[in-house]
Amino acid sequence: MDFKWYALYTRSRAEKKVKDELVSRGVEVYLPLKREMRQWSDRKKMVEVPVINSYIFVFLDPAKRKDVFGVTGIVGFVGDLGRPAIISEREMENMRRAVDSKAEFEIKQGIFSVGELVRITSGAMAGVEGRITYIKGNKKLYVAVAPIGFTLVLNMKDESFEKICEEK
Repeated sequence: MDFKWYALYTRSRAEKKVKDELVSRGVEVYLPLKREMRQWSDRKKMVEVPVINSYIFVFLDPAKRKDVFGVTGIVGFVGDLGRPAIISEREMENMRRAVDSKAEFEIKQGIFSVGELVRITSGAMAGVEGRITYIKGNKKLYVAVAPIGFTLVLNMKDESFEKICEEK
């Protein structure tokens, strides 16, 4: 079997329930989460929220993709022209490293082409590659997850990076 990573679009705020149901069915799932302070009228609390709202990632045999539609809360696969986008192992690893490093980041929709292709050479994000640019005086590294049209935007403070020669 040739398993691939896919992104699934879920109903709003259903990511954790969908993840739990898929895991109970034996599907490998990645739901990137971040901790945020939320405030209610009577208290504040740290909660885990999805990094990308309404998205979860699944590792499936392409022949068994349709099996996930038995799970309540799944809207469909993320893709283009009716075809689910396949996410490379490298892009998944870059996303995991960015989320697991607890580095400060934000999500921007779209793929950024401004700047040079670089690789971080030190710190928790060493080895991660992406496009770099300068915004409001802060160095930002964009790690594109191209097949689903999202980019992680990392605020680089103490990291160093090197330019990567792009292949023609």
